[in-house]
Amino acid sequence: MAEKMMTAQELSNLRLGTLDTAVSDWETMSKRLDTISTGGHGDVSAKDLETKANAADWKGVNATVSREFVTKTAVEFQDVAGEAANVLGILKGASAAFKKHKTDLRTAESDLAKRNLHVDAKGGVVRQEASGAAGVGGIHATDEEIEVAQHRITRILWEASETDRIAARALRKLAKSKYDFTGDGPQGLKGADAQQGKEDAEYWAKRIKEGDVKDWSDADLRRYNETLKNQRDNPGFTETFATTLGADGTLQFWRDLAAPPGGAVEGDRAKILADVQDNLSMSLANATQSDSPAMDTWKREVIAAGDKPFPIQGLPMGPNGFQVMSSLMGKGKFDGDFLHDYGNAMLKYEREYPGDPKVAWRDSTNLNYPPTDEPNDPVAGFMEGLGHNPEASLNFFDDSTTADGKKLDNWDYLVAKGDGAREWPLGDDGKPIGHDALGHALESATIGVPYGSDATPPKHSAESAELVNRIVQEFGTNPEQLDDSPMSDSFGNITAEYMRDVQDGLNGEGGIATYGSNANLEALADDGTLKRFLGEVGKDPDAYGAIINSQQAVSTELINGAFHDRDKLGDQLMFEVNNRVSPGAEIAGIMADSRTQAVYDQKIAEDAEFNKGVVTADKWAGRAIDTGLARFPVAGDAAGWVIGDIRESVVEHYTRDSSGEAQVERDKFLATQRSGSASAVYDATYTAATEAGVSDIQAKSMATTASEKVKDSYGQGQQ
Repeated sequence: MAEKMMTAQELSNLRLGTLDTAVSDWETMSKRLDTISTGGHGDVSAKDLETKANAADWKGVNATVSREFVTKTAVEFQDVAGEAANVLGILKGASAAFKKHKTDLRTAESDLAKRNLHVDAKGGVVRQEASGAAGVGGIHATDEEIEVAQHRITRILWEASETDRIAARALRKLAKSKYDFTGDGPQGLKGADAQQGKEDAEYWAKRIKEGDVKDWSDADLRRYNETLKNQRDNPGFTETFATTLGADGTLQFWRDLAAPPGGAVEGDRAKILADVQDNLSMSLANATQSDSPAMDTWKREVIAAGDKPFPIQGLPMGPNGFQVMSSLMGKGKFDGDFLHDYGNAMLKYEREYPGDPKVAWRDSTNLNYPPTDEPNDPVAGFMEGLGHNPEASLNFFDDSTTADGKKLDNWDYLVAKGDGAREWPLGDDGKPIGHDALGHALESATIGVPYGSDATPPKHSAESAELVNRIVQEFGTNPEQLDDSPMSDSFGNITAEYMRDVQDGLNGEGGIATYGSNANLEALADDGTLKRFLGEVGKDPDAYGAIINSQQAVSTELINGAFHDRDKLGDQLMFEVNNRVSPGAEIAGIMADSRTQAVYDQKIAEDAEFNKGVVTADKWAGRAIDTGLARFPVAGDAAGWVIGDIRESVVEHYTRDSSGEAQVERDKFLATQRSGSASAVYDATYTAATEAGVSDIQAKSMATTASEKVKDSYGQGQQ
């Protein structure tokens, strides 16, 4: 990452004519020097002179001085030609890369303009009306859309800045000596990046091996962190750094840096260390993707060091290797095989340790930033590692670990409530400190993308759908496990992602097409397990927002789909519409009751938090529509308008004034929510009907019928 990121204006105004001229000039120069060096077209060359000098019968002083002069001169010409080729490769690579960056920026700006978003000179994304530019009527981008757009623009500018940094450093190095040449430089940007990474890794590994990292100044720490930011995705750096330090050296380094004598540091240095922890985690994750013999050794030795204490200043005790390594798994995608082997070894150690986990991990050395006084549970850090590798996470929860000769499913040990289940260490708030991370791991395993990612998930596999079924069954059967649980927000996201499966389960034999394999929740709906699960999860404001947004989007999609097929449905159209709105309405009823319990009965959340959850979780409306476009009779910009309408409808019908004057009794609130749900479906049905060519009078009649059906189903859900 460049020290100063390029701005949008700088990239947009970048003129590449001079660079292209330099490429052309260096192509000519390189060809000429290559001809002088190696020959061609019958011309005399340095290589030819070297061959003749070595073959000649030199006598006296000429046998040494003259021969050496000729051969050395020939080598110099070869180095000159080689260095010219290096310069040409760097310039050509930079030119091609900058052209791509400029094209990417123009494309992004054009795409964002369609959503009334503008990219300012510095690269910030703002709404068109805020920029003073004219916008497309009727489109108001959400905060979540702006966040995604900002990430896209920042990524483009970051890549452009990286191209500039790598090329500039490579050219400066090639031009460093006025009187000597080297022909073994990088052949292009990729080679330059790898070479620079290797050089930086060797420099910092040497500094670390000198010891006393605890005495590094803040300036040293910032320099090291800047290198990590620049090189964390560069295998030339990450693998060299890890293997040069070795497994023990890597773990001891972070142990010494994070927890020097006297304990965790505070203030500005703590902020720097928080960045170092994240960037070092991403660097090591990148390194594990290599299957070189050296990295295979590093991975095996890290696992082998899991039960080894890492003390400081010769003291006999300290955090063990599992605790240190897990503290460096919070960011980045670690290799799946490494995660599997590491996790199995750690759980085996924990289960065979005499005493429960809080005894096994009793060392309280603070290895995480910002620092806390909570137990140092390495399983929590490992769960975060799984949260960034969906394939590894899914496989791990479907696997088992053997300890003391007893085989136990990882699901049963980590998630389920039963004999042999893990006793998770508790934090200061009395909640299991690793459950938030456990939720992230389950979220990545079921959705198929890293936790927190905006990427479009793949179609649900049979394995991921089965895991959702197990989650619903476990926590719907034991809902008390979700009392104010840190996992609830993740379960809300999982429910939103599998909304079609949930509605299909509630719809009995109705048959709602799902996004890939079906989680088969019908049996769990029939016995009340699914509803208990939804009711408990919905008490969390973020989960509530995700579920409500997704429910409204899927219901709207199903209504539109019915009218799209109205010729085929014939007289059964209204029956089908009612059938399709029923499960969504039932979910809305469950959510309303959950919100009421959280705010009025248990007093574990405020109305304002639920309002915020509705607004901030609106991405789930877009995701639900994106995964169902094959059955939605709109596409492109029209789909964007539909998503926008759904988001506005959700905000209108599922938020409320939570000021003192607006606090109403429980029953009145539930009635208001029932009316809002019915109104939302009325609007969706009326819009779908009129767009399908139904007369206004008939459309209103159909919308009224659908809204009445919603009230009935809503009541069932509330009960």
